[in-house]
Amino acid sequence: MDEGGTAPTAGAASSRESPRLTDVQLPWRFADRDERLALLDIFLEDFMFHLAIMKRQWRIGELTCLGLAFAGMVLGAWDLGIGELAGGGDYNRVGLSGFQNLSDLSLMLALLSIIAWVGVFVTLWTRYPIMRENLVYLWIAMIAVQLGSISSHSKSPDFPWGSTGTDWVILGISNLILFFLAIVVVHRAVIETRDIHVEERHSHPDPRVVQKAWRDHSLRAWSLSLGMWMIMVNLMSWSGSHAIAQRPPIADYSGMLVAMFVVTGFLSVAFLMHVLWYPQFMLGGAEDRIQSVRAREVAGEAPEPVARAEQGKCPICSGPTPAVRHESGRIEVPCSEECSGLGKPGTACSECDTVLPIRIECPSCSSNTTIVSHFSRPEAW
Repeated sequence: MDEGGTAPTAGAASSRESPRLTDVQLPWRFADRDERLALLDIFLEDFMFHLAIMKRQWRIGELTCLGLAFAGMVLGAWDLGIGELAGGGDYNRVGLSGFQNLSDLSLMLALLSIIAWVGVFVTLWTRYPIMRENLVYLWIAMIAVQLGSISSHSKSPDFPWGSTGTDWVILGISNLILFFLAIVVVHRAVIETRDIHVEERHSHPDPRVVQKAWRDHSLRAWSLSLGMWMIMVNLMSWSGSHAIAQRPPIADYSGMLVAMFVVTGFLSVAFLMHVLWYPQFMLGGAEDRIQSVRAREVAGEAPEPVARAEQGKCPICSGPTPAVRHESGRIEVPCSEECSGLGKPGTACSECDTVLPIRIECPSCSSNTTIVSHFSRPEAW
């Protein structure tokens, strides 16, 4: 994690330093009841961490964006005292002509709604600079799903009831666009940028330190949030299209559908904000550019291959151990958990002057063996 403030609440260790996911401690665990539920504990830790960080980091900018989104949804769907939507409008007019012939109050609310949505986009654009390109992709995907839902309702007002195969094909194509842009482009770019970030900036000869860095940079909750955004976008698009798809005169204009449209639209913006905010929080301090490995190769910005040292393996259980052997043949071991020093076995630690061990204990099976036995020795022919 490369940004942060003070420690999160709700089970995290108290600290004035940047909060870490590995600091989160659950008051109780599902795994204590059934080991097969251990995955739920991992997700719960992620959720608690995200909520604690959001509570500390989300300020007036995020609240303003959510307020503009809610205002845009309400203003765009408001019909009380107007009857423009409930009456079906003038279906002989389309496009700009139909917009120009709205009643004065409907036109004013529509313009205010557009202004609010412009404000939402500008706020997201300015607050999360490393995710700007991905914001554009997700915005296009959202518009594609809305257009697909409108098109599916154009000939089947009760969609999905009474619909045809063509209606489903159109909606399917729009969701393929959503899937491609959200998962193949955005999700992949963030995941691969995280991977490069951890490998380059958090490399360490001790596998326990590296494992902790990977856990601190977990994207499980973020990935789930992206999936929830995709679901909310579909629900918002369907409810909004369904509410106005009936042919005039409309006898059963549903206020529940309008309420569903407003709620799901607001939630979709909340999830979108989280999807943009977390990579900015996690990687923004390092000024990493969110791109997939393939995109970096095309742009000529692919990271140079890093010479990897050989990680020690326990001769008993083959589990990873803290010892490493570099390409030159030099072997290094960490001093202890309390000291961050490294050096050649049997020599004095450069930081605390303690003699570095020539035997180490395997973290997995607790066997104590010589360090030399933790590395392969090629056969001489």
